[in-house]
Amino acid sequence: IVGGGVIGSAIAYNLAIRGIKPIVLEKDFTYKTAATPLSAGGIRCQFSNEINIRICLESAKFIKQAKEHLTVGDTIPDVNFHERGYLFLASTEQGEQTILDNCRLQVSLGAHTSILRPADIHTRFPWLRTDDVRVGSMGEQLEGWLDPYSLLTAFKAKAQSLGAVFVAGKVQSFDLSETKNSVHSVTFQNNTTNRRETIPCGLVINAAGPWAGQVNQLFGTPIVLPVQHRKRFVFVFKPANNTKVTNSPLVIDPSGVYFRPESSGHFICGVSPEEDPDVAEDDFEIDYSVFENHIWPILAERVPEFEAIRLVSAWAGHYDYNTFDQNGIVDRHPQVNNLVVATGFSGHGLQQSPAIGKAVAELVIDGRFTGLDLSDLSFSRILEGRPLLEKNIV
Repeated sequence: IVGGGVIGSAIAYNLAIRGIKPIVLEKDFTYKTAATPLSAGGIRCQFSNEINIRICLESAKFIKQAKEHLTVGDTIPDVNFHERGYLFLASTEQGEQTILDNCRLQVSLGAHTSILRPADIHTRFPWLRTDDVRVGSMGEQLEGWLDPYSLLTAFKAKAQSLGAVFVAGKVQSFDLSETKNSVHSVTFQNNTTNRRETIPCGLVINAAGPWAGQVNQLFGTPIVLPVQHRKRFVFVFKPANNTKVTNSPLVIDPSGVYFRPESSGHFICGVSPEEDPDVAEDDFEIDYSVFENHIWPILAERVPEFEAIRLVSAWAGHYDYNTFDQNGIVDRHPQVNNLVVATGFSGHGLQQSPAIGKAVAELVIDGRFTGLDLSDLSFSRILEGRPLLEKNIV
């Protein structure tokens, strides 16, 4: 498995519980620039596409029972799941119709989404301005946020306890057959011994997150994996006065700006940028003007108590951004027979990791999806130009 983030570790865990002891290559076990620990940690079932809803329902149920699944001996993991929900707001007729349509689909698939009219929102969250809101949708169960790093380390520790081997190393090359339809070995730089090592492999799983596109290039096939780095900022702020903003869900403003509570009276917030270019893998520079000029005015308009706030800190992280349709790619590679791809989740990898890990293990061991059918996330849709549309991209 190339990549020891939450997707790679979830795959390793699911393979290990079925008796396969994989080797996981991770270039940096500090995870300093990895996508997982730098995410906002959100979990939601409020998507517009059936497969995304099903994936997140299955994953959220696993996360809620993480202690049962991922305990190792006397070490009981706590992923700090705050089941406080997502609140999507709409202020236009089109946005209202989208929320109503999405809610019907979500509920039909088992999600606990409820429709809130402005009066309902005001009753539950009186600190939220609603005079321009037409409707909201609230995930009453199996939505909220968790500690991303805790989920990652819990998957990793459980996988290791079951025999998975995690190696600190960066892939350098793959040895393929003359026809380039199978891979025989992988050469990597071992960060512990500082030596190049080659190990044989029966199968490779590309779960390298934002780096998956670069890993794919090492196979030398003409098939491009459309995954690039995209940068997102997370800003931490604290209201200047003792706030009345209590019991807050993760709120998605009609503008796309989001915020949610953190510990010690802090909040985090962010927004997807209008211009979203590919960035260098080491570009984690923060543009504070995004907060000052765009996010803060919207926060203050939506929550009057946020007119006086103090910016405490900020960080930047990268998405494994699927430039084709911003949805995951989970499939065998179209040309390299013993290569499986699990990447391109475009900001949804953390919340989808339990179900993705299980499905990839099925694909590897059983040769097909035996549980949740992820055929909609196939590589063929990219080759055939059939994008999987998802309206609820945050």
